Amino acid sequence: MAAYRQFETLLPNNKTAGAAHRGEDGRFVEDLLRSYLRKYLPQDLEVLTGFILRPAVKTGTGTRTRADHYDGHSTQLDIIIYDTANYPVFQRFSDSVIVPPEGVVAIISVKKTLNDQDIDTEAKVLHNASELCRSDVFADEEKARGPFLALVGTQCSIDKKDPPTPDWIFNKLVSTYARDVRFDDLIGLVSDLSDWSIFKARPEVKLQAKYLYFKHAANERHLGFQFLISGILSVYYDKTRQRRERPGFTAFPNRKASKSLGIIPYQKLR
Repeated sequence: MAAYRQFETLLPNNKTAGAAHRGEDGRFVEDLLRSYLRKYLPQDLEVLTGFILRPAVKTGTGTRTRADHYDGHSTQLDIIIYDTANYPVFQRFSDSVIVPPEGVVAIISVKKTLNDQDIDTEAKVLHNASELCRSDVFADEEKARGPFLALVGTQCSIDKKDPPTPDWIFNKLVSTYARDVRFDDLIGLVSDLSDWSIFKARPEVKLQAKYLYFKHAANERHLGFQFLISGILSVYYDKTRQRRERPGFTAFPNRKASKSLGIIPYQKLR
């Protein structure tokens, strides 16, 4: 946060708050957050930006769970926490990537300033991306836990007095998720990193997602970042994530061999 304030000081905007160049202002916030996360996450995890691509066909897995699906992809995502140690990447240019969903551990939307419309808009973006990452396993108890979802900013321009801001944000989330939704698709963190955090707790009561509000005290400026790290690691170390699921990385839809050449007998498989 101090580094961002220094950026504003070095490149001031003489008319409004923030830095002189709006586009660079936002990108600098993203770069700062990526740099912070890289310092503390396991080396298996990379902090990237780009798109999630879910192919309609998975080959070599003996399953036809996507037989009636179409290729699907997300909009551009600010930050993707991705397990590159165990999962491949479709395309990469520096830190910009297109990745299959199985290796996605967290998705973070980053705003320099949180505005009213960001709550609904970004919650929907994150929900759609989370749906792409749903496990193909049929049994619920064997499904891999979905990625951690977060919306964060360095400051907030939402100043609702009736109801107060945290209640207004929660009510906005309630209306956004009015349709049938899964726990993993619900946003896990909304935070003005300098001032407050709204965090989704793990469910204590079945089919109820509880949201908690934390006002950061003067000596608690770290809380928002702590919630980010905690959410990412909770997915990364979740026991359902230790059973690696082969990603939908290669696809040969309806492609038949030109000719069968015959067989060679063998005695044992391995």
